[in-house]
Amino acid sequence: MINPLQTPFAAIFTNEVLLNLKRVAPYALMIVFCATAVMGWTRGPAMALGWATNSDFYIARTLKGFSFLLGPPIFTAVIMGDPVIRDFRLSIDPLLFSKPINRAQYLFGKFFGNFFVLVCCLAVFPLTLLVLQAFRPPRMVVQQAQVVPYFKHFFFFVVITQLTLAAFYFTIGALTRNSKIVYGLAFCFYPIYVSLMLFLVSPLPLRWKIFFDAFLLSSGPSNNGFGNSAEFLNSNVMSYTPDMIVNRLLLILIAAICLTVLYFRFQTAERSANRENSSLLRLAIASEPVVYYAETFRERLGAQYEMPGLTETVTLPFVTRATKGFRAILNQLMAALDVEFRLVLTERSLLVLMPLAVVLSIFDVAFFRVVPEVSYSVTYATGTANVLLLFLLGITVFFTGEAMHRDRELRIQHVLWVMPVPNNVLLLSKFLATLVLTLFLILLVGFTSIVIQVLRDHTPVDLSAYLGRTA
Repeated sequence: MINPLQTPFAAIFTNEVLLNLKRVAPYALMIVFCATAVMGWTRGPAMALGWATNSDFYIARTLKGFSFLLGPPIFTAVIMGDPVIRDFRLSIDPLLFSKPINRAQYLFGKFFGNFFVLVCCLAVFPLTLLVLQAFRPPRMVVQQAQVVPYFKHFFFFVVITQLTLAAFYFTIGALTRNSKIVYGLAFCFYPIYVSLMLFLVSPLPLRWKIFFDAFLLSSGPSNNGFGNSAEFLNSNVMSYTPDMIVNRLLLILIAAICLTVLYFRFQTAERSANRENSSLLRLAIASEPVVYYAETFRERLGAQYEMPGLTETVTLPFVTRATKGFRAILNQLMAALDVEFRLVLTERSLLVLMPLAVVLSIFDVAFFRVVPEVSYSVTYATGTANVLLLFLLGITVFFTGEAMHRDRELRIQHVLWVMPVPNNVLLLSKFLATLVLTLFLILLVGFTSIVIQVLRDHTPVDLSAYLGRTA
C-alpha cells in the first residue's frame, strides 16, 4: 500500500511550504492581517452602534469585509502568481521534469502547497479576533466567548473566494510565465469588480445580487446592518441561504475549470523567446535578478571582476576608488544606494502595493461623508493616517526583509562582501532605500488627501494638521 505522505505530490506540496517558510512575504502578510484585525476591533463601528464584537452577525460582516479589502487581489497574487514562474526563471525546470513526476503532480502539488500557505496567512485574521474576545474595553459589547463561528464563516466567506482567485492567478502565471501579467490583473481587479457590481449587478433583484457577488457583500441584514437595532443584530444568526450555497458552489466550479484548463494547456518546455531573454550574459543559472545585478554593476565605474557563472568580465563599483576617508565612504554609500534604488524599482509587487496603499488610505475620506471633529484637515489627516500606518508597517517589513535576504537567495553575497567596502555602507544603503520608499508613500498619500479635500470643497487646508498626524 502506497503511503500518501511519500508520493511525488506530497513531496512537492511539502517543498512549497518549506520554500514559503524562508520567504519574507508570508510573515509580512501575517503581521498586516493581525494588525488589521486589531485596528478593526478597536476602530470599527461596533462601539458607537452597540454591536457585539463577537456576535454571529459581526463576525460574518467583518470576515466579508476582510475578504474583499485585504484578501484579494494583491496578497493572493503575491503568494499564488509566482510558484511555477520561479522554476523557469531560475532554470531548474529541466532538473524537476527529469524526475519521475507527472504534470498533475507538479501543478497540483505547487498549487495546493502555496494555497495552504495562503490560508494559514489569512487565518491569522480570525484567530486574532478570536483571542481579542478575552479583552473587554469600556463601552464595547462582548457576548459569551465563541469559537465555531470564526472558523465556519472564515471557510465560507474567505477560503472559498480565495480558492477561486488563487486558481485564476496560478493558472495565468503558469501559462504566461510572466509575473507582470499576474500583478497587472491583480491591479485591475478592483476597477473591474466595482464596475460590474455598479452597472450590471446593482439593478438586479437581491437574489441575483447574492448569486453573482463573489464576496457575498449583499448577504445578511439589509444595508450591511445599518438601520437595524443593536438588539436584533446581536441576536441574529447568519444562516446560509440556498442562493449563497449555490454562489459558493459556482466559485468552486470556476476554480476547478481554471485548474483543468491549466492541466491541458501547460507545457513543460519553456518558450524559446523566454529562453533567449534568460540567457543574457550566458549565466550558468539564468536568473533575472542576477542578470540585473550584473548589468547594474557593469554600468558603474570600477575594476574588473570575474563573477562566477559569467563568461565575460563584469565591472563592479567601489573597487578602484579610494576606500578610506569620509568622502570615499560617502561616494561608496551613494553608489550602493543607487543600486538599491534600482533594485527596489524592479520589484513587481511595488507597482501594485503603492497604488493599493493610496486607494485604501483615502477610501473613507474620498467616498463617504466627512464630519469634521476639529477641522476638515484634521479629520482628513486622521482618516488617512490610520490605514496608512498599517501599510507602512507591512511595506517596511516586506522590503527590509527582501533587501536583507536577496543577496543570499541569489547567491551573490560572496561578490558583494569581498569588495573593499565597510559593512555599514552595504547595510545602511538597504535601510535608507526602504526609508525613502516609506517617506515617498507618506508624501503621496498626504498629497492625494489634500487634493481630495480641495475637490470636495472642504477648505481651508491646514498643512500643520497633516504634518502633525504624519509625524
